[in-house]
Amino acid sequence: MKLVVQKYGGTSVKDAERVMNVARRITDTYKAGNNVVVAVSAQGDTTDELIEKAKEINPDASKREMDMLLSTGEQISISLLAMAIEKLGYPVISLTGWQAGFRTDTKYTNARIKTIDTERLQAELDRRRIVIVAGFQGLNKYDDITTLGRGGSDTSAVALAAALHADVCEIYTDVDGVYTADPRICKSAYKLEEISYDEMLELASLGANVLHNRSVEMAKKYNVKLSVRSSLNNNEGTYVKEVSQVEKMLVRGVTRDNDVARISLCGVEDTPGKAFQVFGMVAKAGISVDLIIQSIGDGKTKDISFTVAEGDLDATLALLEENKGIINAREIKWSNEVSKVSIVGAGMVNNTGVASGMFEALSNAHVNINMIATSEIKVSVLVARKDAERAVNAIHDKFLSK
Repeated sequence: MKLVVQKYGGTSVKDAERVMNVARRITDTYKAGNNVVVAVSAQGDTTDELIEKAKEINPDASKREMDMLLSTGEQISISLLAMAIEKLGYPVISLTGWQAGFRTDTKYTNARIKTIDTERLQAELDRRRIVIVAGFQGLNKYDDITTLGRGGSDTSAVALAAALHADVCEIYTDVDGVYTADPRICKSAYKLEEISYDEMLELASLGANVLHNRSVEMAKKYNVKLSVRSSLNNNEGTYVKEVSQVEKMLVRGVTRDNDVARISLCGVEDTPGKAFQVFGMVAKAGISVDLIIQSIGDGKTKDISFTVAEGDLDATLALLEENKGIINAREIKWSNEVSKVSIVGAGMVNNTGVASGMFEALSNAHVNINMIATSEIKVSVLVARKDAERAVNAIHDKFLSK
């Protein structure tokens, strides 16, 4: 008997019709002789609506109380889904994150899973019950409810699969699988049959919204076989696993990330330790920096440019303004009208000319490059946001056209 862990996102359970659809899919898996554990997200836009309700009462609410509020969305989903499965005549039980044994650290609104006590889960499976678990949540050492942050239900599902040694973890969403690019902006994009953990991790980190990067990290660490599928049809999805067989493909995907802003410190004193001074204070403020460029300088001054998430722009600018006497830059420039466009592929590491091919495609499409970053399996460029879709299509036509 196989153990299958499934995860359903908010769009998959957004209304009564879709909840019943998911219930039938789960019971079909159960009828096939499998044990089934399911992680579920809050319905539709419930989480965003709860955030708005909180802002109406207290825009500066503590993160602890926000977790108390946001965790209720998943509890609604699991109870409704369990009721639907009961209606179909199958044994089922819904469990909150803490009932399912999730223990986390103490970082409210973005907690990390520390352990999962599987005793309750295993007991319910031994009774041949379908187990519906609230994703996105757990309990910390103070017995306070915590939430796992963006993409937390994906992470919950993979953690369940790892802890229970599941045969497969099926991530159901509103797309058919992992595509070579976002099909909404690239009409020639097509679905991949399989992709490696490393490639999927890069794609997830660079703006592909199919899987959250923390869930892919965990899947790789515990060798959890992932299947990304649509909850709206029965099409085969994309398998994410250790080794991908399609070695001939140098580039596996093209991504666009609009959640980015560029900051430039112009005319910074060209002395040892200046970069550490700047990025040390940014890191201390809990702000992540992505792309970085530093000019050679003229011996007296240099320019330092870097990118942050667009949501961190105001906080970063305020920090730099607060410490302008230390930074001593001639001018601070910034823009949030930029996008990061990236190519990813494990086959790139042993092949020369991939980056130049990307730059050629952008040149032919008349897209200007602001910044560049590379690794063994990715090349990222910063471009004007108005040019991002054209850049994705040009690069896709260069490397991935069929």
